[in-house]
Amino acid sequence: MKRWITSCEELEHMVLEFGFLPFFRNEIPGFSVEDYTPPELWFSDTEDGPWEWKGPVARGGTCVYGKLFRKKAGFISLDWFPDFANYRRDGYDFDARCDDGLVFYKDKYLYETIAESGSILTGDMKAKCNYGKDGNKGFDTVITRLQMQTYINIADFDYMTDKNGKQYGWGVARYTTPEVQYGYEIVTSAYSRSPEESRKRMLNYLEKLLPQAKEEQIRRLLG
Repeated sequence: MKRWITSCEELEHMVLEFGFLPFFRNEIPGFSVEDYTPPELWFSDTEDGPWEWKGPVARGGTCVYGKLFRKKAGFISLDWFPDFANYRRDGYDFDARCDDGLVFYKDKYLYETIAESGSILTGDMKAKCNYGKDGNKGFDTVITRLQMQTYINIADFDYMTDKNGKQYGWGVARYTTPEVQYGYEIVTSAYSRSPEESRKRMLNYLEKLLPQAKEEQIRRLLG
């Protein structure tokens, strides 16, 4: 019998069990939140589903959420995130990357706005950084790149509420840095390894977890 996710608690448990879990279907068969969700819960008008669960899991303190897999959303457990960040950052803290001239100006401005705010909603961030019709362009490109590099993540989603206090509509992403949400020592705890060592650890683990996947598919997943 197929295993299904039917609550945010079950989703969090699966992320912690697997360590890595993309949100949407991808080239690795059966390896996503979407694959494990009953179809009737993916878009339901009466019951909560993955779109509602992702916020509680993201803010729960055990799983990192953001655009982490080939510019698409997904979760990584806090046990595996330090190696993932060490590899994706190539050994660089954000300030060190800036010092070596490896950061675009727009990336630096957006990152510093998030870091200084602690956490910030998408709309507020766009306003502070002058993204809009007559302002800066390319917000989605910059925010995705920073997530893929693991310098920022989505901490939660804020929703509108009706007069009865019930949430409705699409949640608005609230961004933060992993260091703010989980602590610098935890996020950088794999820095004692080389980025290549972290990559090999993740690759070896995922090859065992995903026997249906080709090595090249896993390499693309890891970036």
